[in-house]
Amino acid sequence: MAKDLFNLTGLSCAACVARVEKAVKALPGVTRADVSLLKSELTLERDDSLAPPTVIEAIARAGYGARLASAGAEASRETPGERFRAEARAILSRLKISVAFAVPLFYLAMGHMLAWPLPAFFADAAGALPLAFTQFLLLIPVAVANRDYFAKGFRNLALRSPNMDSLIAVGSGAAILYGLIGLYLMMARLGSGDLHGVHLAMNFLYFESAATILTLVTVGKFLETRAKARTGDAVAGLLALAPKTARILRDGRETVVEAKELAVGDLLLLKSGETAAADGEVASGNGAMDESALTGESLPVEKEPGQKVTGGTTLLSGYLEIALKRVGDDATLAQIIRLVDEATSAKAPIARLADRISAVFAPAVIFVALSAGILWFAQGQPISFALSVMISVLVISCPCALGLATPTAIMVGTGRGANLGVLFKSPAALERTRSVDAVVLDKTGTLTQGKPLLKKIRPAPGIAADKLLETFYALEAKSEHPLAKAVAEAAQAQNIPLRDAASFRQLPGVGLAGTVDGAEIFAGNRKILERLGLQDEGLFSMAEKLSQEGLTTLFAATKERALGLVALGDSLKPTSARAVRELERLGIATVMLTGDNRLTAEAVARECGIKTVIAEVYPADKEKEIRALQDSGRVAAMVGDGVNDAPALARADVGVALGAGTDIAMEAADVVLMRDDLLSVPAAIQLSRAVYGNIRQNLFWAFGYNIVGIPIACGLFYPAFGWTLNPTLAAAMMSLSSVCVVSNALRLRAFKPKLGSAPEADSPPTALAGTETDPAVPSAPSATAAAVSTVPTISTVSTIPTIEESARVNIKLKVDGMTCGHCSARVQKVLSEAPGVTQATVSLEAGVAEVAAAEGTSPEGLAAIVADAGYSAKVL
Repeated sequence: MAKDLFNLTGLSCAACVARVEKAVKALPGVTRADVSLLKSELTLERDDSLAPPTVIEAIARAGYGARLASAGAEASRETPGERFRAEARAILSRLKISVAFAVPLFYLAMGHMLAWPLPAFFADAAGALPLAFTQFLLLIPVAVANRDYFAKGFRNLALRSPNMDSLIAVGSGAAILYGLIGLYLMMARLGSGDLHGVHLAMNFLYFESAATILTLVTVGKFLETRAKARTGDAVAGLLALAPKTARILRDGRETVVEAKELAVGDLLLLKSGETAAADGEVASGNGAMDESALTGESLPVEKEPGQKVTGGTTLLSGYLEIALKRVGDDATLAQIIRLVDEATSAKAPIARLADRISAVFAPAVIFVALSAGILWFAQGQPISFALSVMISVLVISCPCALGLATPTAIMVGTGRGANLGVLFKSPAALERTRSVDAVVLDKTGTLTQGKPLLKKIRPAPGIAADKLLETFYALEAKSEHPLAKAVAEAAQAQNIPLRDAASFRQLPGVGLAGTVDGAEIFAGNRKILERLGLQDEGLFSMAEKLSQEGLTTLFAATKERALGLVALGDSLKPTSARAVRELERLGIATVMLTGDNRLTAEAVARECGIKTVIAEVYPADKEKEIRALQDSGRVAAMVGDGVNDAPALARADVGVALGAGTDIAMEAADVVLMRDDLLSVPAAIQLSRAVYGNIRQNLFWAFGYNIVGIPIACGLFYPAFGWTLNPTLAAAMMSLSSVCVVSNALRLRAFKPKLGSAPEADSPPTALAGTETDPAVPSAPSATAAAVSTVPTISTVSTIPTIEESARVNIKLKVDGMTCGHCSARVQKVLSEAPGVTQATVSLEAGVAEVAAAEGTSPEGLAAIVADAGYSAKVL
């Protein structure tokens, strides 16, 4: 299977599109053929048995030109905007000639009726023939400058595939022919001395109508083409991000090479103000990168060794040496351009209706025009009236607006999405996204950060919290386990000193051991205490409570006693809860789908506000859950980032992959979010709805304009109201119809997602908690801890319970350690999210927190929650 791109010439309206697609699809071996009127391109999928020259010949037989687009990186291709600007310059040259001759022609033709002053030799009867002949001479340059309308129009008419050019050619050609007949009649009657007949024959002159039609259509074409050039600005902007050259270190020397010569493994050197030419990983150096052009994120992103750098992003400060990993067509920027380009080349399902109508539109209009002219003449109207009706019908009809209604909105909307960091892979995906009424969210890496963080530290009585963390740090610093890394990172953030652990060893399935300051220390799961024969019911009870909150606990101990525990867990991404609220505001249900255990899933769901949880699902069964949701009548979008999400992404009506996810997930998805931010999901849905609304407006205008305009031009309202259309006015209306459609689509360039205001600043890293265990924490069934490490074969579906508000109590806490509004906001946030709490207010000045909670809520438990947040609190 091969895929080719052809640049086309000669397209003018949707009828041309239908003609080319019909010709190409008739060839054996063609599996898909999509013609973009907006970009004048054919995207073809074919068998290897079909050669491109055969396709070009078929297009030529249909009356159009084609050439195979140049191979190579997408960035090397001429953009649609550049082609349209070149086309606009050529049309402007024609327009200048047309206006220069059409204006005096119109003045001479209409001057005697409007009492405009005319040269004396044109005013009397003897000057009638010179006046008519002068009009004809002025018409010739206009007709020659716009000869393409006649060449293409009559050629397509001969091929029995009339298009917009055919309507213009027949309409203006009939006016010219009728005028020539009148010119010869004038000469004949002047030769016989019939001056009255000469004046009557002047009524046959329609030279000014022909010239005005051609000029106004050209004005419309110029405005339309110039507007269309702006629809591709998003792609042009992406292309402009890629630098032409790059500085690399090769053979020990700094060398400047063309970007297309870069290879995987090259060391790219980036100074402040320079743009990365390809994707790679920071080998050395530090700096702040501006990634706004690709992700929409306005804040600079700090880069240090080991972090990824994307081509097209600019170094604002610092110095980086980047080991290149993906170059050329494999680079992220090239893939984004390819996705946007393919999305704007394919057809949305809604566009098929306009294409089907456009395919028969021009023949139908010609039939209607001829019928109207003949009927009016048969009714006794003069031939000039019948001809005027026929020309008006031909000229006012505009299949071009129908053909542009959808692709212009798709192109501008897709480009705007790229600016916002939302990539729609196809117009069908863009159209389907508007209908989504349920969003299914993966937990790990999608809602959460996807890495463990130290959440709480609970020392045993008599042990200081910082000393407990120091003990953990000594052992965990030598382990590569993710939980060990999380403990080590937390200790480093708290400036905990690293003590050496001698005789370090791993205890498989249990934990770690080593000698610190002459004492043998152990750290690990609950089994470490059981192996040592230590029983600490207080710690065990606390561990079970923490496991119900979705946290994983690690214990530290000597051979003589337990020292305490730390709790680790995943953290929500900063915008996850806000994204869920935005989806609910849009009337979209949210569902969490995860393979994690139910308790952990429900804890995360409460934190971000998701009501429905489907937990403990095997990766292979995620696809079944999506199908069940669809069977219930939902239009489901699946948001994920991992390999295990790929089947569900493919099954969903709309698969959404996070840009920070795996390549497999992005390949299976319909929409790719360049930012690792769930707020892009409601933004994508809002953009889809805006684009679809714009398409409906365009189609309403295109259909409505023709539905109203053609009957008036036919003279249907003439008997009752005397309404009719002059061909000149009809030509002006036809030109404006296409301009209106393109201009309306351009409004999407200003689209901004309507997202609710952000909450208070995100919470700071968890500080060390108090040094006493929490006596108010009840013990939990021991079976819960075991369930954390097991995955049942049957998924568990649950709805997060809401808090009863029947009986309430008021609790006051004295909170110490708050120094700013950020601190008070943090305390208010943790108290508001505590079980049983219905309302919490915090006064920074008074250092007091007032809480309204359900009856039975423990004041000491609330104080402990504040302590977990890094502040001290006591009940008043």
